[in-house]
Amino acid sequence: QEQLVDSGGGSVQPGGSLRLSCTAPLDISNICGIHWYRQAAGKQREWVSFIGTTGFTEYADSVKGRFTISKAKGTVYLQMNSLKPEDTATYSCETTGAGTCPSLSSQGTQVTVSS
Repeated sequence: QEQLVDSGGGSVQPGGSLRLSCTAPLDISNICGIHWYRQAAGKQREWVSFIGTTGFTEYADSVKGRFTISKAKGTVYLQMNSLKPEDTATYSCETTGAGTCPSLSSQGTQVTVSS
């Protein structure tokens, strides 16, 4: 059961940008780290990025320097710049589910990068 709401996907040309959002029903940013994952058709799910409760961030090598994760007022954002066709996938967000943080996930939003 998805309990995070993601949005912002769409179709863009290579080199374009999109900003994904991940919102929880309550502000859990102080107790939950948030991961972004993606899954391309026919491929395994891939971890993309993470933001912790303190604002610490991490990125997969494949997106480092192009994607930026941030958070504000209970929403986590994934700014995606210089998009490539290989970024095409369904993107979803999940909480860490550690300690007091509930295990929550989103349904997923489609990102298509094509000329």
